[in-house]
Amino acid sequence: MIVRKKLKIRKWVFWILALLVLAIVAIINFQFWRSREDRFVRYQEFGTDIPVNYSIHGIDVSWHQGRINWPMVHSMEVRGVHLDFVFIKATEGLGRVDAQFRRNWDEARDAGMIRGAYHYFLATKSGRAQAENFLATITLESGDIPPVIDVEDTYGVRDTLIRQRVKEWLDVVQTSTGVKPLIYTSVDFYDRHLGRMFDDYPLWAAHYIQKDRPRIARDWSFWQHSESGHVSGINAPVDFNVFFGDSLALKQLLLP
Repeated sequence: MIVRKKLKIRKWVFWILALLVLAIVAIINFQFWRSREDRFVRYQEFGTDIPVNYSIHGIDVSWHQGRINWPMVHSMEVRGVHLDFVFIKATEGLGRVDAQFRRNWDEARDAGMIRGAYHYFLATKSGRAQAENFLATITLESGDIPPVIDVEDTYGVRDTLIRQRVKEWLDVVQTSTGVKPLIYTSVDFYDRHLGRMFDDYPLWAAHYIQKDRPRIARDWSFWQHSESGHVSGINAPVDFNVFFGDSLALKQLLLP
């Protein structure tokens, strides 16, 4: 009888311990998935979901956003989220200058925004000639984000020629400015058409699907996570971005 009682006690102890382990596992899983969900929080005022695990937020603009009230943009703050930086379209192809560039470039700086200029790259044109168009348009200052090449369409050009022309643009701009430019593109375009040849360049990655980070194996500096945000002072939808790092890391990236 004593042996049977001991066996029953052991069985009860075993089942109690098993239930405790299952409960702990369930709590850990719940907290893990809740934390994953909490990485993106809906901000009605911004009209988009914001990845709250990042502390430095920004936007990118072009003539599509029309005339912008930059003091209103910089002063907007919602539950601790405000906009610190902006990428501004400067040029496209061989001779085009964005209609709002010069106004945006000066007024964003005057409002206290950290600014960066980007060139929309046409794969059908010379990389050097496009770089010269960009360099003739911009005037960089200390505290600016390094120049950016925006590459997002092949226009039917073969990958080897795209890479050659992109590299030419990067080399010309780096030689002229003394800083390594950033590359903006979608994660899919990068993997399909650019690849490891450009892994040493800082990346501004566009990816709207994954909730915690862009789905790309290499390191990245900026992430464009939404293309449908809203900001005070801008009367059109605007892209939202985050910087991967703290304020010290951002300062180290900026032009000296």
